[in-house]
Amino acid sequence: MENEQHPYSEARSTELGKVEIAPEVLQIIGGLAALQVNGVAGTSGGVVSDITQFLGRKNPRQGIKVELEDEVRITVSIIVSYGYHIPDVGREVQEQVKHAVESMTGLQVSQVTVRVVEVRFGGEEPAADEQEASQRVK
Repeated sequence: MENEQHPYSEARSTELGKVEIAPEVLQIIGGLAALQVNGVAGTSGGVVSDITQFLGRKNPRQGIKVELEDEVRITVSIIVSYGYHIPDVGREVQEQVKHAVESMTGLQVSQVTVRVVEVRFGGEEPAADEQEASQRVK
């Protein structure tokens, strides 16, 4: 079991021990950084995550995938507001996520991939099926 890899990233060792950062922490940092970019309406983690968000449970990790191997790679799935230039929004998300993760953790981020999964129109309401599901749960 000595060679077993753990899902934590070792940021720093001191004489007192190690500081390890869980991938979930990187997901939260990346998600919050992405949401600060103008033109980002939200992040999307797939059907199950989207349903839980409609039910009122927000998860800052949704839509953020972190790979911790030899290097840190982050994939961000975003929803862009209608009217924004998608390549510019994507580039800004890449820069903000990389900067936030590196400045808060000291880890070097080698890659930030942005996937635009939806365009949301201003004042857009959830689809009728989603509204019915939300009402049934209440």
